[in-house]
Amino acid sequence: MANPVTSSILQLPKRPWFWAFVASGITFGATYALTEGSGSSELISAALTFATFSAIVGIGQMFVITMGPGNVDLSIPATMTLAGTLSLKFMDGSTALILPGLGIALFVGLAAGMFNYLLIRLLRIPPIIATLSASFLYQSLAIWWNRGLRIKPPEALADFTTGSLAGIPNLTIVGLLIAVASWFILQRSIFGRWLSAVGQNTRAARLSGIPVEAVKAATFIGSAVLASLTGYLLASFSGGAALNMGTEYLLISIAVVVIGGCSIAGGNSNVPGIWGGALLMFLVVSMLNSYGLGAGVRLILTGTIIIAIVAAASGRKGSA
Repeated sequence: MANPVTSSILQLPKRPWFWAFVASGITFGATYALTEGSGSSELISAALTFATFSAIVGIGQMFVITMGPGNVDLSIPATMTLAGTLSLKFMDGSTALILPGLGIALFVGLAAGMFNYLLIRLLRIPPIIATLSASFLYQSLAIWWNRGLRIKPPEALADFTTGSLAGIPNLTIVGLLIAVASWFILQRSIFGRWLSAVGQNTRAARLSGIPVEAVKAATFIGSAVLASLTGYLLASFSGGAALNMGTEYLLISIAVVVIGGCSIAGGNSNVPGIWGGALLMFLVVSMLNSYGLGAGVRLILTGTIIIAIVAAASGRKGSA
């Protein structure tokens, strides 16, 4: 009889998230070799910190994509910007308003998610069009409220977002807690089973009595709330809300879902893979920057690496 530990290790390459973490390790090793080990601890800290932002919005996007083909949230960057702008303007540097400011950010996410769902439900337009259209409204509101100002976060909040506990960035701890909660929702709750059923076959899910529309509404709201939380944390970490602060997270939120081994066809989610994809995205850019490559070359190589990882993971799943 095979040893359970040995058997589990042998099964690792078949896990959809395995290759994202392998690629992250290889990328870190290449950067480490180039720099001859100098600044490795700083690189690890930076990777964990910036991967947290990608992982949180990626988890929200994963929930949406799990609902099946055509479901994607393109309003994430604008929601981040609007939440970061409004919350920091409300706090105006006051430590006493940190928690109310967080409440403002989360309310922005709640309202944006509900608005996204209502556009899809009432106007019967595809999610990709509805969320893209909504993003222009959110971005316009952020521009109107921002008025070119860069309001600093409260000092205590800035210290928290840039600080660490036992060598682990505080933001990473927050991100891991969100990941654990998301895994529990997907794997151990009735909502997770409903979401998977909707993604696998919406018609069958509706006929079996699953409240499909309630699941869709909760999913889009959840994605927007996680985006608004990310905007609140990112604005506090970077010293203020900028109007372009969420731009790069549009493609990243989708890329980490794909790289992490989630099915783009829906019905299958993978929380650990989101973290693997988030770490890989940051480390690839860091490695290519270390080699002094231009922006165009970096984009080409980044895309090539992503394709290779997805192909390797798909091949393993197909042979399992």
